Amino acid sequence: MKCILMNKNKEVLSAEYNETSKFFDYIYEVKDINYSPYILRNFYDENDINNASFRTNLSEWFKGRGIPAWRDKLDLLLYRLNIIAPYELLDKAFGLSLSDQYWLKPEDSNISYDDINFFDNDFDYAEFMEASLSNNSRTITKDNSLKTPNNTTDGMLKKAWIIENGTRYLLKGGYKNEILQPFNEVLASEICQRLGFNHVEYQIDTYKDIVVSKCPCFITKDTELITYNQIKNDMKRHDSIEDYEEYIKKLESHNIKNAREKIENMFILDFIIMNEDRHLNNFGIIRDVNTLEWLDVAPIFDNGQSLNIEYYDEEELHILGNGRLFYEIKPFDEIIKVVKDLKRIDINKLDDIVEWFDDLLHQYQYLTKISDNRIEKICILLNRQINKLKELILKDN
Repeated sequence: MKCILMNKNKEVLSAEYNETSKFFDYIYEVKDINYSPYILRNFYDENDINNASFRTNLSEWFKGRGIPAWRDKLDLLLYRLNIIAPYELLDKAFGLSLSDQYWLKPEDSNISYDDINFFDNDFDYAEFMEASLSNNSRTITKDNSLKTPNNTTDGMLKKAWIIENGTRYLLKGGYKNEILQPFNEVLASEICQRLGFNHVEYQIDTYKDIVVSKCPCFITKDTELITYNQIKNDMKRHDSIEDYEEYIKKLESHNIKNAREKIENMFILDFIIMNEDRHLNNFGIIRDVNTLEWLDVAPIFDNGQSLNIEYYDEEELHILGNGRLFYEIKPFDEIIKVVKDLKRIDINKLDDIVEWFDDLLHQYQYLTKISDNRIEKICILLNRQINKLKELILKDN
């Protein structure tokens, strides 16, 4: 199929798209590389637009928009959606997403972005939500249920986009039998709110007796999320703190205000909640898709893989995992050292947050079945991290 890769109403390139392999077999013309997905810029050669690297990365980028192969209970989801592989969903709704404005337009089509984008146009999400989140669900019956932004959600957790009062919200469940993730998202949101960190606001919700986190979409029809994973090709890899410093310089070169402080805030939060999953696709920048201006660092999001206790006894908590600092996996006590000024944090604003979190976990205990003993240990761990941060701030003074 001959098609045009669009960025909102801007034509990026025309190509031959193989609907079976989901591969771009041939590039006919690159119309404006500046409006292409950011990750493609480094593979573009204006003298050889059909070089294998460019076509392969274009194909991998598009295929990567689909639900990943590591999604929790993917086999069950595919069965309920009546499809064989998640990339089949990409052709159901032009590859549209709620994270950016890219879509694939058949060359012979007169359809416009305004007709189909999910920021302005409602979508039928009920059956997809049930197929994704419910423990008991039937196979999808309505074709419209496959024409949603749920086709292009990333990550391992079961999730679904919904619409409430015109706002697009993302619901996320826990991973396998672990149900702490939604509560961690809400805890992270509360910490950020108290400390003044720019963040995505999460709240607890329930769906058919399942606890989920719920957050609004932080992208608009005029912006896109560009993750560090896309930006990293612009920079040399060091596998050290130099990757962190180089990213700060990159942000500052695009006139991002208070760039260092905003990235520090993310790692301060990760220290407090011991977030193990600050991978290269859950932080980045917000770009204006019309002007291509870098507007700001993305608000802090995706904090669920936190406060993990491998096991505990009467004497000691045995903690599972370390944190991430770009390409490195390091102890949280090492990562927090990248913060140059801890004195600016008013840690007293967290004085009662352990009790607040304890109340939240007990409030939904009838659904989660998390034991009193485990809740106590989780809160002990949170309290320990806050006290460690207090000690570091005192030393900084």
